[in-house]
Order: sequence, then structure tokens, then C-alpha cells
Amino acid sequence: MIPLKRIFPVIVVLISLSLLGIIYIQYNWIKNAVLIKKDQLLQRSISMSNDVYNDMMYRRQAAILYKLDGKDPMNKGFNFDINRLNVNPPVSDFFTVQEVKRCIQTNLRKNHLDSTKFEFAILGVLPGSNLANIKMQSAGFVKMYEKNEEDSAKGNKDYLIQVIPLAEQNDFSARAEKLVIIMPTDDSVTKQLGIMISGGVLFTMIIITAFALTVRTMLNQKKLSEIKSDFINNMTHELKTPLATISLAIDAIRNEKVLAEPKKIEYFSGIIKEENKRMNKQVESILQSALLEKDEIGLKLQATDVHAVIRNTTDNLSLQLAGKNGVVDLQLDAINPVIMADDVHFSNLIFNLMDNAIKYSNDNLEIVIQTYNTRKSLFIVITDNGIGMSRDTISRIFEKFYRAHTGNVHNVKGFGLGLTYVKAIVDAHKGKIKVESTLGKGSKFTLEFPQE
Repeated sequence: MIPLKRIFPVIVVLISLSLLGIIYIQYNWIKNAVLIKKDQLLQRSISMSNDVYNDMMYRRQAAILYKLDGKDPMNKGFNFDINRLNVNPPVSDFFTVQEVKRCIQTNLRKNHLDSTKFEFAILGVLPGSNLANIKMQSAGFVKMYEKNEEDSAKGNKDYLIQVIPLAEQNDFSARAEKLVIIMPTDDSVTKQLGIMISGGVLFTMIIITAFALTVRTMLNQKKLSEIKSDFINNMTHELKTPLATISLAIDAIRNEKVLAEPKKIEYFSGIIKEENKRMNKQVESILQSALLEKDEIGLKLQATDVHAVIRNTTDNLSLQLAGKNGVVDLQLDAINPVIMADDVHFSNLIFNLMDNAIKYSNDNLEIVIQTYNTRKSLFIVITDNGIGMSRDTISRIFEKFYRAHTGNVHNVKGFGLGLTYVKAIVDAHKGKIKVESTLGKGSKFTLEFPQE
């Protein structure tokens, strides 16, 4: 089986390469799709221009023939020849602004182009021709033309311009004209590609999010694996010590010299009993962990005097405190120290916090326990001058099996379940817990419990 430490970087690299490949392919696909759409737009606009030219020139020719012959040019049996004409009047003489607009709109729709946003003008074709030669124009032509000039100077191509010569082939007379049609291009392309682009971006973000969650989950699993491995090693060490002590005590009792002395038998029996209690406590902490994981902590709430619990716990820890030359300063100032709590679990909560302060401290330990009331709550503040915690440790101390590293993995007793249990009990009592700590200076735990 390949170790997780080796396979994890490979998985991250492979997923990253796949993700970058998908993003690159999508980018090129969208880019090519935009180019194709723009090319299609240009081709349709050219087709529209040809249709407009044919319609307008047909109308002009038909009108001239009708004027000359007095016959209806729309009659299917009438054949006309433009070469019969001796005059070549300009196209603008045969149309009004509205007629040109309708002609353009009809052919825009025919070629599947936006027929609502366009401007046009008919200009006379003269040397140096410009807007001064306008013979006919729509209301917003000049404004859109000037905006197009400004955008072109900035490198933007937001408009498509079609110039249609309104003259017969080889007609270079002064009467020749040209029709200029200006159409916005960005709206049509964006609307057609909007859903595809939005969908591509959305699904890419989903993939990126899924990738980030996968990496995060793998990191958490890696961390959990390391924590559980540390827990198993520590549990083995913690259980091995009392078992070894019990084994030695039993061997001693079997000794003939010891059997002859009841006091020694009683002494070694006491050792066995104490080590058995120690193992029971360790097993109990593991069972409590299982209950915490299943959210099956059953509370038997009753009126509990917090001050009495704190004093009893302090007395029970007197030997451990003496081992660290420690003192406890009780500043129990709460006027109303009674809350609704489970007596057993609440006592364990205070015990675990104080026991933790003793474990993670040097000699000459000082613990200050304060209580005070607010209008709706009781506060308990436990402060010590121990080794303190880093920010990373503070963010993880309530994680299951987590134990702050202090050098040797076995130099602090326990399984890393104490503060997890504390947090669960505080939450079960609908309370709050806050941790403050400075590395090398000590820690401060602030608990708040409702009194309503």
C-alpha cells in the first residue's frame, strides 16, 4: 500500500493539471466560438447589404420604367431594360427616410440580425466625401457615427459598418450615392454566447470548488490519520505502564518472603488497586469519547453550587498541585453561584480544566479561579501561569485526540480527549467557552453559563 504522504502530492498535481487543461480548453473553445459568431455576423451583414442593394435598385429601376412607359412594373408580364433609359437620377429621389428604414429592417430580419438597433444615412459620392454630403439620415446616425469614431480610436470595435454603393456597375457619375448602415455588434454576440460563457464559468467554478474541497478533505484525513496514530501510540504507552506495574506487583506477592508478611501483601495489593483505578479512568475517557461522537450525553440537570464543585475539585487535586509546588487562588465572588447542571459532568469539566493546567505547567504553578455574575449568566474564569499555547494550538485544542506538542510525545499523560469533553459538556449546558493564551506565559479559560 502506497503511503498517503507519497500519493497525496501526486493526486494534487494530477488534479491541478486536469483542471488547468479543462480551463485552457474552455478558454480556447469560447474564444473560437466568439470568432465564429463574429464571422457569421459579418457574413449575414454582407448578405443583408446585398439584399438591401437589390431591393433599392429594383425599386429605383421599376419607378423609372413606370414613369417612362406608364406601365406597372410589378406586372409579371412586363419586361424592362435599364439600358433604354437616358437618365440616371440618384437613388435618394425615390425613397423617404421611413421607406429606407423599413427596407433595412426587413432585410435585417431576413438575415437573422437585430432589426431594432441600427442607424443609416445616404451620402453623395464625391471626392473627399464625408458627413457633409449627407442627403438622407436616420435620427441617431450622426451620434452613433461619432461614438464609433471615438471607440475605434480607443481600439474598441463595438459597431459594424456596412457601406452599400447605390449605383449601377461602372456608374461613376456625380449622382452616384452610398448607403451607410451602422449596427452594434457586441449585444448580438454576447446574447448568443452569454449562456455558454456563463455555463462554462459556472461549471469551472464548481470544479475548482470541488477540487478545493477534495484537497481540504484529504488534508483533514491526513491530519486525522496522524492524530489517531499518535493516539494509538500514546494509548499503548498509557495502558502498558499500569499493566507492567500490576504484573510486577503480582510477581512480588507470589514471592515466599512477601507471602509471609501481610503488610507487604497489603502494600502490593494497594498498588494493584490504584493501577486498576488508573486504567478504569483511561477506559472511561475513551468511552466518553464514543458518547461524544454519537451525541449521546445524557444530562441529569439539578441545582448545582458551582463554588462547592470548585472547592471539592481543588481538594481532590491537592497531591498533583503539591507535585508542581502549585497553589490555587480562589476568588469566588459570584453572588449567585447556583446553575442548573449535571453534577457529575460539571465536576468532570472543572476537573479536566484544572488537571490540564497542572499537566501543561512547570514548577511553582499558580492557578486563579474567579467567578462572577452578570444579569443573566454566571462566569467562571480559570487562569494559570503554565507553558501557554500558540495560535495554532488554540485553534485546535478542542479537536478530538489532539494534544499540544511539548517535545516527547509521552511527557504529558492523557489521550487528548479532556478539552474535547469540556467543550461538549459546555455546549450541552448551553454555555460558552473562550480561550486566551500566550506562549510561555499561561492560559485563560472563560466559561459562561445561563442562569435563567
